[in-house]
Amino acid sequence: MNSKVKKTTHKRLTAILLLFSIFASYLLFNVFRLDYLLYDYYKDKTFNQVTTSSVLKAERGNIYDSNMNILAKNNTVFRVFVSTRDIRTAEKRDGVDYSKTISEGLAPILSLDKDKLYEKLKNSNVLDVTIKKSVSEDEYSKTIKFIKTNSLERLVFTEAESSRYYPKGTLAAHLLGFTGSDNQGLYGLEYYYDDILSGTDGYYVYAKDAGGRTLDTEFSDYFPAQNGYSIVTTIDSYVQSELEAVIEAARINHGAQNRVTGVVMDTSSGAILGMATTSPFDPNDPFTLDELSQKKLNESGYVPGTDEYKAYKNELMQIMWSNKAISETYEPGSTFKIVTVSTALDLGIANLNSKFSCNGYMQIGGWRIRCHKTTGHGTGFNLAYGLQMSCNPCMMTLSQGIGADNFYEYVKKFGYFEKTGIDLPSEASTIFHQKENIGSTELATASFGQRFKVSVINHLTAISAVANGGKLVTPYVVDKIIDSNGKIISEHKTEIRRQVVSETVADAVSKILIDGVSGDGGAKNAAVSGYDIAAKTGTSQKFDILDENGNSYLRIGSTVAYALNGERGISMIIVVDEPTSNVKYGSVVAAPYISMLMEKLLPYFEYRSCAEEINYTVDNYLGMNINSAIDKLKSDKLDYEIIGNGDTVLSQIPSSGEVITTALSKIILYTSEKSEEPVEVPKLLGMTLVDAIKASINSGLNIRLSGAEATEPSAYDIVTEQSIPPDSKVKRGSVIIIRAINQNYED
Repeated sequence: MNSKVKKTTHKRLTAILLLFSIFASYLLFNVFRLDYLLYDYYKDKTFNQVTTSSVLKAERGNIYDSNMNILAKNNTVFRVFVSTRDIRTAEKRDGVDYSKTISEGLAPILSLDKDKLYEKLKNSNVLDVTIKKSVSEDEYSKTIKFIKTNSLERLVFTEAESSRYYPKGTLAAHLLGFTGSDNQGLYGLEYYYDDILSGTDGYYVYAKDAGGRTLDTEFSDYFPAQNGYSIVTTIDSYVQSELEAVIEAARINHGAQNRVTGVVMDTSSGAILGMATTSPFDPNDPFTLDELSQKKLNESGYVPGTDEYKAYKNELMQIMWSNKAISETYEPGSTFKIVTVSTALDLGIANLNSKFSCNGYMQIGGWRIRCHKTTGHGTGFNLAYGLQMSCNPCMMTLSQGIGADNFYEYVKKFGYFEKTGIDLPSEASTIFHQKENIGSTELATASFGQRFKVSVINHLTAISAVANGGKLVTPYVVDKIIDSNGKIISEHKTEIRRQVVSETVADAVSKILIDGVSGDGGAKNAAVSGYDIAAKTGTSQKFDILDENGNSYLRIGSTVAYALNGERGISMIIVVDEPTSNVKYGSVVAAPYISMLMEKLLPYFEYRSCAEEINYTVDNYLGMNINSAIDKLKSDKLDYEIIGNGDTVLSQIPSSGEVITTALSKIILYTSEKSEEPVEVPKLLGMTLVDAIKASINSGLNIRLSGAEATEPSAYDIVTEQSIPPDSKVKRGSVIIIRAINQNYED
């Protein structure tokens, strides 16, 4: 071999060795890279390819009221599903159309469309196809029977699932909210506390072969679910139910077109005892419109199935779900005068002896701004009278002394420029004038609650500060968070945000309001016999909706009130949006319903009666010697009538335990079995209270006055309720309950 060939061969070998070395180095590098640098990456990739997982759903926590009554809990329901891969395998093996068998058998049981179900089973590309979720117990038992009868245990399956259930139906619906198809919170407390209620899902990881069969390998693992915590709310179910009944009555009686809302709050802690909006939905079926919303949809003229129909239905549904007390704003009207007077007293701009005049209007900034009493309130009246009679010029005079800067700062101190911080979603913000834009006209109208908007919860919180000695607290709904064993995880502590006005000022304003209710003030219709109620009515216009002439024609009537019991108290507000009754003032459309609610709640919370009772609970005279019974009646200063010549009381009317108004009633005692003809109940509705009392007494009926004290009824007190329908036949001496409201107040 010559040197040239040798040289060429050597070069070739060198090149081959070099290439081999490079290739070997590349292989070694990749082995190192895969084995060390990318080990975790490819391990996870391999793990994901050979394993699958099953989710272990966490149990959602319960929601309780303040007395541990369940407001929301979980129910076990069943899901029916199939394995499409196994169905196709079985169809090829047996030559049987199992999809058709399943569709024809389960469609009538589960109320499904047979053809659509068949198409779903034939065309699905996923392994697990749900036929129906949340089947009823009857559907479940029939499904199991069908599976066994047709030997479909390897093709059709059922599994238990958890479904949210609200045992009290519509009660507190807007506050509780509801959950979605995956049990996630969508509205209300369910949404706000979703992370706490939902817990953390667990999962079971296991290996599978190419056919999807489970393998017993080291890759299997189990991660248990962590169930959600439960929440204990401040809501009292009795308060909530009474509040809902009262505002629904206000809606019906006054034709409120834009719903009625109300809130009851503990003044010292901020605990929400009740919160409601009329026409509530059922959280067990939240996607079905309530009766009134469905009526609007039916009368809309839209054709079912069209885009316009669907859009309007969705709009109605969103309105139906919204918590009006939290999410909407309104002009508070004269109820805001409490803030104006408190500010003036706290700054020393006025005192209880300051004098004011009102001729029916004030000329401010080129505008003639009138009082609700167009003839005026006269001259030389004091501050208390100005607030009680809701005099606009009195408030405007105060605001001039306060000044724009101070007025703005006190509105801020009362919390209107910040959200209350209540633990509910979608709280609306106040819409108020910019500080630099507050001129004389803006200041004047703001002094009596017009031309700015607040949320209901924000306004009640501010007024509750006056009830609470000037201390502004944060309202809240959830008191405790507990685990499944009842152990307290966390507990709410009262949060006092600041001292808004002095305790002396707060007490003075409260006394003014109480005297106005018990006397002849504009909030007289909020009174409850035997109790001190502080209240203020208000009526505001809606300036964002005008008629064809550019005039405001829609009204909002409202009343805010509170009652104190030592260091604690309860406050409440009722807002009637767009009443359509003849009278739209807050003193008529809201104040009487505050009275009804207070009448229920004050005895329930064991408030002390603080005035001489005009009502009396009838004693039991049955079996008593007639002379002893007469002596007792005389000592109790009760009018009476004895029927019969016996020595022993055999029967009595009214019965023991019934409540009557002492000065207007008579106890009838029977000492023989002699029967009497029944009496006919007169129609009292629409009468003045004076005439209604006369008519009742002349008919032989006993009377119980409900609501405002009426020991000196006026010609303006009109009967709005009677407990026994007109023309009914009852025993002489039966008790008829009469409620009247004073219609002389335009506020």
